[in-house]
Amino acid sequence: MGNFEFTILYVNDLGASKAFYTAILGRVPRELSPTFVSYELESGLKLELCQRDSRIFSEALRPTAPVLGGGTELCLEMADQPALDRLCAEWKAAGARIVQEPTLSVFGLTFVAVDPDGHRLRAVVPA
Repeated sequence: MGNFEFTILYVNDLGASKAFYTAILGRVPRELSPTFVSYELESGLKLELCQRDSRIFSEALRPTAPVLGGGTELCLEMADQPALDRLCAEWKAAGARIVQEPTLSVFGLTFVAVDPDGHRLRAVVPA
């Protein structure tokens, strides 16, 4: 079996999503086109943004994504509480909407942010 190498998020406004992810990731895209943006993360995973209503992609990618974000989460594992608190503060400063402030859950200390399309981004310090 192969490895999962990248995640694609379908977005309504590629420019707004590019600005959001560039700010919270603190890095520039590795690939950029009018309908597609790709970031390579420190882990090697690629995070890709695809303009949802692009004719180029709607012809090439069947079936098209019927919904936007909210049904899944991208999760970042943090080393400790100070790292999690710093990340939450950095994301707030970058304009991220925090929908769950840092809180203790059954699986660890966590917070949740959402991107402009409602894709959920969770950071967690495992219990």
